[in-house]
Amino acid sequence: MDCRVVVEAAVPVYDVETADEAVRIAISKTGEMLNPDLNYVEIDTGTRTSPSGERLDPAFVAADEALVALELQMDVFNVDRGEHASRVARKEIGKRLRNIPLKVLSVTEIDSEVSDRTEESGAPEGISESDGVGSDAGDGAGEDAGY
Repeated sequence: MDCRVVVEAAVPVYDVETADEAVRIAISKTGEMLNPDLNYVEIDTGTRTSPSGERLDPAFVAADEALVALELQMDVFNVDRGEHASRVARKEIGKRLRNIPLKVLSVTEIDSEVSDRTEESGAPEGISESDGVGSDAGDGAGEDAGY
């Protein structure tokens, strides 16, 4: 089973004046942390709404500091179920985005035709059939071995 996982990240940005500037810096900062290892992760601005349903900017700026909501989308291949896909995505993204809170927003199954085209266009190559984790994930004896 192949899945598309969308993860929300709360990226802190310092010394900014506007929400647009904060969003640009957060996307750039996140891209630098993910590349070159996870260059297939798509970065987009997150969506925020007020309790009344009004759409808000993805960045909250106060005292020249901002917290920016970003959505990171990653395709995970050859997993057993959606929960497994979300764990793989959180682990792979979380390794590179140290000290940035992550929350899985959605896990959707994608058809093999879509995933075949994605694999051909440069998506993750080192995914094994047994666990969905890339070949650089180590020997499995680490803290996540029990998932």
